[in-house]
Amino acid sequence: MVAAERLAVSRLINRIGFGPKPGEFAELLSLGFDRAAAQILSRPSNYRPNLAAELSLSDLGLQPRPNTPEILKYAEAKRFQLRSASLWWLDEMVSTDSAFAERMTWFWHGHWATSYQKVDEPIVMFNQIDKLRKHATGNFKEMSREMVLDGALIFWLDGQRNTARAPNENLSRELMELFILGVNRYTEADVKETAKALTGYNVKKSSGLVSRNLRQSFNGQIAFLGTRGTFDALSLVDYLVSLEECQRFIPERIWYRFISTSSTLTDENSISDAFYNRDISRAMQALVAHEGFQDPINTQVKSPLEWLVATLRAFQILPSKFERPDYLLNLLQNLGQRPFFPPSVGGWPADEAWISAASAQVRIQAAQYLAKHANLDDLSSNKQSERIDFIADWLGIPEWSDRTRMALQGAIRDVQRLALLAICSPEFTVNA
Repeated sequence: MVAAERLAVSRLINRIGFGPKPGEFAELLSLGFDRAAAQILSRPSNYRPNLAAELSLSDLGLQPRPNTPEILKYAEAKRFQLRSASLWWLDEMVSTDSAFAERMTWFWHGHWATSYQKVDEPIVMFNQIDKLRKHATGNFKEMSREMVLDGALIFWLDGQRNTARAPNENLSRELMELFILGVNRYTEADVKETAKALTGYNVKKSSGLVSRNLRQSFNGQIAFLGTRGTFDALSLVDYLVSLEECQRFIPERIWYRFISTSSTLTDENSISDAFYNRDISRAMQALVAHEGFQDPINTQVKSPLEWLVATLRAFQILPSKFERPDYLLNLLQNLGQRPFFPPSVGGWPADEAWISAASAQVRIQAAQYLAKHANLDDLSSNKQSERIDFIADWLGIPEWSDRTRMALQGAIRDVQRLALLAICSPEFTVNA
């Protein structure tokens, strides 16, 4: 297999998915890049209606008064539901065969970044992620319509405080800057005007149910971004998504997260063309077909969650069945990337921002622990002379450097140490 083909398929499995399960990389290599890409991108979504009820996630009601027996039960139920939701999502990332759909759900979680830190309601946060999963590879307009009326997002950005008499511009600003149009593609006057269309929306905190109080809503016309008329949240989003700026911005974001944080898209490119009808799947197909996807210069550092999920997929460790599931959640917390907890409305950092001496030490300690619980039967059954090449395919590594190969050669008889060194290697930490 030529080096270029290995690199391309490695990027496919590691960036469009969460890394290979055992044997998956070799299988995709046998198909060739084009067929492998078509297979991964065509796998169906993991969305299931009424999933929250299946997981026993529910509205816990109003918080009881302090220093009462009820508050202890309430707090414990809240912790249990957050833990259940978090482990279920990690399980899905690790076990799914539809990794593209789940990877896109994770991408949108960072795009429409909303944190449990403020929302503080498991069912409300989970329902937001479920909406993102529903539309993860579908139509961006439909996704945006759901998100502008999402209880977690509105509460996170103080939208429930936005009334005609006391405007709050947080949701309006981020809707344009971070979610739909991008920086410098609107004015402060546009923020003030579009905020009026978002007035009067109230959120029931415990359930995320959104309603509109017409007495608190602005009922007149607004003028913004070249148009004038009467708008509510849905018609506002429809207009923003229809703009050419949206057609440029979303391709820019997927380029930044999936290909390169250092290079930018040109004004005219195939990805924006593919996003003409706001079709997310077509835009991702164009991204994978773009020459930049296979350009060797476009390396990317795995984020903590990407590194952990790739490791668990290779080691065949299901988070909820692990001997210490909370260890995995605490590990992600310590590394700064636990699901449901983006650090800000801008989402998580990317690429080289994840490289530090401290985080490297935490990963090494985690790798030592996880390697002890890994299923290494396939690696053990290989001849010692074949193990280094086998583990490259096992982890989806295009090629080992001479230095890494030498380090691995020193552990060739000890498969646990060999696996440990491999998942701590630069080639695994950074997708070439």
